[in-house]
Amino acid sequence: MTQLPLLRSTVGSEWIDYNGHMSEAFYVLVFGHATDALMIEAGLDSGYRESTGCSLYTVESHIRYLRDVPEAAHLAVRTRVLGAAARKARFGHEMYVVSGPESAPAPDAAPVATTELLAVHVDQQAGRAAEFPDAVRRRFTELTEPAPDWAGRSIPAVA
Repeated sequence: MTQLPLLRSTVGSEWIDYNGHMSEAFYVLVFGHATDALMIEAGLDSGYRESTGCSLYTVESHIRYLRDVPEAAHLAVRTRVLGAAARKARFGHEMYVVSGPESAPAPDAAPVATTELLAVHVDQQAGRAAEFPDAVRRRFTELTEPAPDWAGRSIPAVA
């Protein structure tokens, strides 16, 4: 199993909401950048998209906001591929607050947020799902690891 590099970011002042911590929209932004990094690692980079007209589209996501994140916090996002099929990929991102811009989360660190995503490989000109090229599917297989305990959950009903 190959582990993907961490995506790193720092919380800017414009990311802070009226409650004094990172706004939910910026969690999505950081997770989106982590998805972009995953696409590059899997061979779905800008050159691939330009030459094939295909891309990865997120079709479902589930975000858990677990802890407040303050201004200027250093973030590290760990990405896990949870599975892939002919046209789909499932992956997750875990966001951590770390001590510095190049720091990694401690092995026992708890994430401040997680997201699980389902994405479909789309032929943009045809407007429909298309099979991954063999090399991309192999790369996703190499990167696949067991799902963490938090994956596969849904939002509970309100009683």
